[in-house]
Amino acid sequence: NTQISGQGLDINKMDVDVLEQIHQMGGLQLVMPQAFAETDCGALADTGRTVVEFNLTGESVELPIMGGKTYNVMTFNGQVPGPTLRVTQGDVVQMTLVMPADEVTGRGNDMHASQMSATYFDSVNPGETSQYCYIAESAGVFKYHCSGVHLAGMDQHVL
Repeated sequence: NTQISGQGLDINKMDVDVLEQIHQMGGLQLVMPQAFAETDCGALADTGRTVVEFNLTGESVELPIMGGKTYNVMTFNGQVPGPTLRVTQGDVVQMTLVMPADEVTGRGNDMHASQMSATYFDSVNPGETSQYCYIAESAGVFKYHCSGVHLAGMDQHVL
């Protein structure tokens, strides 16, 4: 089963010619095993790869909206959307989330580029800091958002 779509490849249902073509092209190769092989920041820092630090602070702020009104929002670094992180494929992303002690609720971070479950990072409570690392294996543009399976009102965090 692939980790992205959950679809399987049933070799018994494949055309023999397709299997021969795959063999002639050098066979199949896993393209993302390193993205899942190690997530320890210390171990990844020692790989010789470029480490890109992504430091976020979870802040609740009041932002202006149309009509001269304001809206209470949960931000990363005081902005919506949060800051952009740009890395090169193969870099190590070191994501640190700091929650100030005066925040009223915890937050987490779900970086879709990591292709890790949101449960891996979970929530960071007020006054806490948490960090995780991964190898940026998949090219593309990805969103990140608040997460945390143990947070009440999770839908509000994402919205």
